[in-house]
Amino acid sequence: MQSMGVYLHIPFCVKKCDYCDFLSGPASKQQQKEYVEALKREIQYEAPAYQSFQIKTIFFGGGTPSILEAESICEILQCIREQYAIDSDAEITIELNPGTAARQKLIQLNAAGINRLSIGLQSADNKELQMLGRIHTYEEFLQTYEWAREAGFRNINVDLMSALPGQCLESWLGTLKSVLALEPEHLSAYSLIVEEGTPLCENLDKYAPVPDEEEDRRMYQQTKQILESHGYQRYEISNFAKTGYECRHNKIYWQRGIEHLTNYLGLGLGAASTIDRRRWKNTSNMDQYLQAFLIHGNQNKQEQFIPEKDIKEEMQMLSEKDCMEEFMFLGLRMMCGISITEFQNSFGKSIDAVYGKVLQKWTAQGMLARENDIVKLTDAGIDISNIILADFLL
Repeated sequence: MQSMGVYLHIPFCVKKCDYCDFLSGPASKQQQKEYVEALKREIQYEAPAYQSFQIKTIFFGGGTPSILEAESICEILQCIREQYAIDSDAEITIELNPGTAARQKLIQLNAAGINRLSIGLQSADNKELQMLGRIHTYEEFLQTYEWAREAGFRNINVDLMSALPGQCLESWLGTLKSVLALEPEHLSAYSLIVEEGTPLCENLDKYAPVPDEEEDRRMYQQTKQILESHGYQRYEISNFAKTGYECRHNKIYWQRGIEHLTNYLGLGLGAASTIDRRRWKNTSNMDQYLQAFLIHGNQNKQEQFIPEKDIKEEMQMLSEKDCMEEFMFLGLRMMCGISITEFQNSFGKSIDAVYGKVLQKWTAQGMLARENDIVKLTDAGIDISNIILADFLL
């Protein structure tokens, strides 16, 4: 059987954070209920096409998936179990925002088989959290984390964000050390990106200055040193894990060249999919999505549900050029780098025949290292990774 990961998009949150440009927003309980029913219909409708696939990972993302009632999340998961083949040791993750997951909800999620939490903290400084428009305090995060451990979760990621307006190296390291004291299994540490169209971008002059590039680099370098000294290995540019706790789902996206990690199916509003070399995304229009999957609400459950309108958009067949580019610029995000032999086996071409000039250029500058069968970014290369990775777009 082929393998794949499944992503489920839950596009709701209590309120949109000032820096967020994701497909998400507030919704009433009724709207959430309607969406869950539509999502379950989509899961059922797509299932016949994936009977030869084995699900290795499931990821509830958003938005804030934990805003849903525990019963709704469990229903979605049960619907997948009834329709698809799932590995007995599948990694099943849900993103969680402190303040949307009480003790009992966490107990229910753990009992339902969710075995990995990704908690969005961002900062241990309450002033920074308020500035970002987060709905929680650090103390509420600590309570949520404690409840998660009591509920039985033994694989927890904490999301952190550096280079915030007004943030200095000292305050960032304070956040890092506070979280390290909790000993989560995984840490994601991203620099803030000020996205166009967000309240943060539109009102940037009202915020304290964002740390400059040099300060941002110092934060990142200190992060690597401190986390490695505490037993966390950086396995991707912004992700660190204790041994055995790398996020298997996200590796599906980054390691596109590896056959058994290639496929992912996105379900829900705006979710993207790549199966073999076919790629598409679902509509981002909520009314269209709901109409497609709820229009036959009274249909006999024994009948095969067929949506009135196809919600798939931007359908494309990836060319060999597309696949080679993704093999390089996604694979090089991983600290293990990419395999020269694997490139040859995947595309029937020498990596030097396709990318020789680019590889030579950055290797000569000390930004890429070539060791036997492996090409990977050096520490210096990671600092300018966006520039280097863009060079692999043919």
